[in-house]
Amino acid sequence: MVRAIILVKSPKKLIAARLRKITSVSDSFPTSGQFDAVAIIDVEQLIQIKEVANQIQKINGVDRTETMVEVQ
Repeated sequence: MVRAIILVKSPKKLIAARLRKITSVSDSFPTSGQFDAVAIIDVEQLIQIKEVANQIQKINGVDRTETMVEVQ
């Protein structure tokens, strides 16, 4: 299992709720600061992180994302 955190910049108020609708997102919540929401994802393979990040970037209102992969 591979875990990653995707930081999301979006002016949309309910972006965290939209993120939770993506299958691989195990948790999502709004944040203050440079980014507006965080999505925690759990996938089987490293390549799937890019696929999930691409899904998030296609959500209407998402300006940009930054991905951090958990290192064990």
